Amino acid sequence: MAAIRAINDPISIEELGAIALVCINNPPVNATGLAVRQGLQQAIEVLNSEGVVQAIGIYAAGRTFVAGADIREFGKPPMPPALPDVFNVIEDSAIPVVAVMHGTALGGGFELGLSCHARVGIEGLKIGLPEINLGLLPGAGGTQRVPRLAGIPMALDMALSGRQVAAKEALEKGLIDRLVVGDPREVALKAAQDVVAGALVTRRTCDLVTPKDDKALNDTAEMLKKTQAHMFSCHKIVEAVRASYLPRSEGLKIERQAFMDSMQTPQRAGMIHAFFGERAVSNIAEAKGPSRPLTKVGVIGGGTMGSGIATACLLAGLPVRLIEVAEDGLKRGIATVTKNIDGAVQRGKLKAEKRDAVLSALEPSLNMGDLADVDLVIEAVFEQMEVKKEIFTKLDAICKDGAILASNTSYLDINEIAAVTKRPQDVLGLHFFSPAHVMRLLEIVVPDKTAPDVVATGFVLAKALGKVGVRAGVCDGFIGNRILSHYSKTASYLVLDGASPMQVDAALEGFGFAMGPHKVGDLAGLDIGWMTRKRKAATRNPAQRYAGDVADKVCENGWFGRKAGRGYYIYEGGTTVPNEETLAIIDAVRAEKGITPRPFRDEEIVDRYMTAMISEAARVVEDGTARRPLDVDMVFLFGYGFPRFRGGPLHYADAIGAKELVARIEAYAKEDPHYWQVPDILARMAKDGGTFADLNKEA
Repeated sequence: MAAIRAINDPISIEELGAIALVCINNPPVNATGLAVRQGLQQAIEVLNSEGVVQAIGIYAAGRTFVAGADIREFGKPPMPPALPDVFNVIEDSAIPVVAVMHGTALGGGFELGLSCHARVGIEGLKIGLPEINLGLLPGAGGTQRVPRLAGIPMALDMALSGRQVAAKEALEKGLIDRLVVGDPREVALKAAQDVVAGALVTRRTCDLVTPKDDKALNDTAEMLKKTQAHMFSCHKIVEAVRASYLPRSEGLKIERQAFMDSMQTPQRAGMIHAFFGERAVSNIAEAKGPSRPLTKVGVIGGGTMGSGIATACLLAGLPVRLIEVAEDGLKRGIATVTKNIDGAVQRGKLKAEKRDAVLSALEPSLNMGDLADVDLVIEAVFEQMEVKKEIFTKLDAICKDGAILASNTSYLDINEIAAVTKRPQDVLGLHFFSPAHVMRLLEIVVPDKTAPDVVATGFVLAKALGKVGVRAGVCDGFIGNRILSHYSKTASYLVLDGASPMQVDAALEGFGFAMGPHKVGDLAGLDIGWMTRKRKAATRNPAQRYAGDVADKVCENGWFGRKAGRGYYIYEGGTTVPNEETLAIIDAVRAEKGITPRPFRDEEIVDRYMTAMISEAARVVEDGTARRPLDVDMVFLFGYGFPRFRGGPLHYADAIGAKELVARIEAYAKEDPHYWQVPDILARMAKDGGTFADLNKEA
């Protein structure tokens, strides 16, 4: 019987003659916490000091190899031994060490494998260096050892993308030496035996020479200057990978310094906030209670949103009844869903062999009565209250007891919709974002009388669809669109007062948004905002400066953006150019209103835009529409393209400081005292030194 000795709680050694197997058992994902680091180093040192075994196999218990760092240690002072030191001990071992990896080997887990003298993957393995997603870079040899094994382009690709590399590609690139099927322990035993027999070649990765590729390094550096100017760690990755030309000790020193420098950046702080916020957003009592069955979903409306929602449900394995009122609309809906599913196959999100089975779960119908047996029905029709009330009245009579009746409305009062039913406790808002099968945000809007298990089911659905579910209260636009309705006026005011739509877009893209607000408007459809402005026209405060003068005239020409071929921009033949006729409309509106245009600096554009966003976001938290500042942040990160490295508008607000924000608003108020008003919550923070981060801790 083999002798097994525990080094510490997560690390043990099993000796079988000339072989020693080191097992990592630190559930749930065998993270590289302090005990793992200490145990690994001690195990290798003990085995080398004893000098009995001829090969060491490292493997992990459970469902995965080492899936990364221990998040419980985030933000705490580092405790020795550091991972780079542990991995140097492994690499310097006089006894050859082979790593057997299964499940995922990510970050420090993959770097552990890189420090070993050979690597065996088990089918299904995925490897990766995801540190970029936290505003960091591989800090335990990833930038030094991957180039030596697989070349500089592969190292740059992995470190800059953070993508998970499938086992087959890893084998082809030389990052693993074998790909097999089997139990991790048994594979580790066989691999170590092969090392002893000479059937599995071992070498120290640090002894290999990185193939020269200055062009890849220089081209990447130039590209990043243009595309990732704000992301500190991206540029440090190139610097660290270039250092792989040097001996191990020098390269690791440069890598470690780059890692430590990245740790101190606001980008890293923003990315960490986003990381934890994504997990914390559903950590509320309402999301954890009992839920209702969710085995079949009905979707009303085969347009862009309805088809996208249906696609998302199908991809999650939920059968869908898709309802339309006319045959041509139903055919278009089926075609859109089919196209979406085919796109998922092309993007690698769905295996080709599963395509037909997924589509077979779509049941199209022209009869709303076919919704009688669904557990959840999601209405996704025209954004008009009377239309939605009519549908919910019918659903009240058709749907079975306990079925959840949900609306995908972007703005409308769900309490008013629920009131037309005899079951307001079953009514919920599920606000998807377009394209619904791609965008990860789902606002779970809770009317006054909704039952707790209905709310919990909304969160269950979000998780099933792979979405970030955020609880929102009922108001015009809920969290995201309410804030959007406010700050988008700033973009309009900037244009009226002298900036061009193109300058506004460029300034905010320079801040980190993927698209400026006018490009986003063109993409979403300018008619949506036009419809909202017309709906609210009768109740608009006469003291409010109207922001829709230009956009209304653009829409009156039928220029609704991309779908019409023009809006603020013209879209022809794959090119995007400013719409000169829209610029002429802007000039005409300025002249009509007696506005003398003035120049704006890009910095001023960003400051005004972000201050307006933060102001309304603060009010949303203050009145309870959002329970916590982090809820607002997650809405904007996952639904509105807010730059992730800035953490969200209220995380960014803390970086500016409440006093500065109040000073800005007071200065802007001299021009427009109705629009620019200091939120009470911000005034209190400026006075007592509080932050939105404090409110997250209190919630």
